[in-house]
Amino acid sequence: MAKIVEVSQLQKQFGKFQALKNVSFELNSGEVLGYVGPNGAGKSTTIRTLLGLIKASSGTVKIFGKDVWTDSIDIHKDLAYVPGDVYLWPNLTGGEIIDLFLKMHGAFDAEKRDELIKKFEFDPKKKARSYSKGNRQKVALIAALASKAELYIFDEPTSGLDPLMEAVFQDEVARLKAEGKAILLSSHILSEVERLCDRIAIIAAGEIVEYGSLEEMRHLTRYEFKVETRKEATDLANQAYIYDLKVDEHDPLKIAFQADSDKILMVLLELTAYDVVKIDSNPQTLEELFMHHYSQGRG
Repeated sequence: MAKIVEVSQLQKQFGKFQALKNVSFELNSGEVLGYVGPNGAGKSTTIRTLLGLIKASSGTVKIFGKDVWTDSIDIHKDLAYVPGDVYLWPNLTGGEIIDLFLKMHGAFDAEKRDELIKKFEFDPKKKARSYSKGNRQKVALIAALASKAELYIFDEPTSGLDPLMEAVFQDEVARLKAEGKAILLSSHILSEVERLCDRIAIIAAGEIVEYGSLEEMRHLTRYEFKVETRKEATDLANQAYIYDLKVDEHDPLKIAFQADSDKILMVLLELTAYDVVKIDSNPQTLEELFMHHYSQGRG
């Protein structure tokens, strides 16, 4: 896989405020990178830097091996971008705007454009002034997905779309990935990120707090246990590796708790004393991992 995006020790200051602190990540061809974090964490500042709209205070940021600030015009020939809020020319139709975007970009697939218009159930004949937020997003998505690019940057791309249209977008991202394209996806829909992304970067207060595959991250997270026993687990709450123990108010033989992933064997050994009837365990979701860092950042 070829390296498409290389960000190393990126810092950005606005006056005395440091928006980004030593941000580093990579994105390869045929890969989807999820970029998530709370509002104000630095996601948009990072993306604006990648697009060459603002200049980094220090560090290196390269796309296709080229500097994003000095070579932005060259880079944009092979880059497609969808922002989280799209503003359109009110007197042009959606179809006219899509064609304008595609001609400005350069290489595009007209058949793919027509296919996407049908898939997204989009009416290209209406004036843009009449479009809802979801339809404005569709204009940008159709134009980006029909363009022939090597890197796709999506910043909250499904904002305003209903679940069926979100599914269409997800199918298209899977197609791009299969074609060897590189995709940077910043999304507030964590289930979408979890489903689509090969690697995830979580940013909080301008710093990357987690970076890697979800499985690599989960070695730092806890497992959720739901257990039914024949004997009351009276001593379980006293174990240092058991967290957030909850006993079912209607049935004291049903309990739920969390434990670190490296303590699973100890959990199983402890549970044998209570005559287990049923046990379910699952790793934390990306949302739980994200909220863990978000609450830490706020505290």
